[in-house]
Amino acid sequence: MEGVSPEPLRSELDSKSKQDTAKEEDDNTFKESTDAEVTKIRLMRAFVESRDPSSKEVDDLMIRRFLRARSLDVEKASAMFLKYLKWKRSFVPNGYISPSEIAEDIAQDKVFTQGLDKKGRPIVVAFAAKHFQSKNGADGFKRYVVFVLEKLCSRMPPGQEKFLAIADIKGWAYANSDLRGYLNALSILQDCYPERLGKMVIVHAPYMFMKIWKMIYPFIDDNTKKKIVFVENKKLKSTLLEEIEESQLPDIYGGQMPLVPIQNS
Repeated sequence: MEGVSPEPLRSELDSKSKQDTAKEEDDNTFKESTDAEVTKIRLMRAFVESRDPSSKEVDDLMIRRFLRARSLDVEKASAMFLKYLKWKRSFVPNGYISPSEIAEDIAQDKVFTQGLDKKGRPIVVAFAAKHFQSKNGADGFKRYVVFVLEKLCSRMPPGQEKFLAIADIKGWAYANSDLRGYLNALSILQDCYPERLGKMVIVHAPYMFMKIWKMIYPFIDDNTKKKIVFVENKKLKSTLLEEIEESQLPDIYGGQMPLVPIQNS
């Protein structure tokens, strides 16, 4: 092929590769979806694309997550999804959160990740006693939450859509109490990253934390409530081993996997 630039060919191959990948993802989506979900995915996609052309860039897995979050109600799921697209354009205009935007929260060294559970879900560990209200206002912590969630999503193996969270409340005191921050994080998780949380295990929860928990609980949707469990200290390791192999269990809970700060994962 003398005298022919390889760039057009490379571009064509890259384009074909992306198309093949997208088709494979669509095939997998339909393979794992019920007949009702397949129908609703198509209906919802047609509707949201007519309202917001950027919807065309979203895969069927995301459409399905929003549908499942609204019990396959196309109208409610579409409204939720279109609201999410509008939020992301305004809150994450670059498409990602830069560490420089959340330096204060990163410095608190409060969220770590490492390993996968038995279902292949990335594991994240958050230490509540290391969290303090942001001096830069609510948006700073919101950006940090988005940064963490995007990191977790990027670590999910092919075919996996969820993560497992361990919320460690050991050492938590009223100085760490940030009700507005907690509710903002919950809102982002439920409204913008639906069906991403596979399970949340809350450990080392002191009695006084339960007062804050009672204020948060009414804002948790029923679907999310089913995924949250409190674990007694004496049953901590045995309970975690039901979900996580010892080789993947964080070493601070008796496993073999050292934790890595989320920003370094």
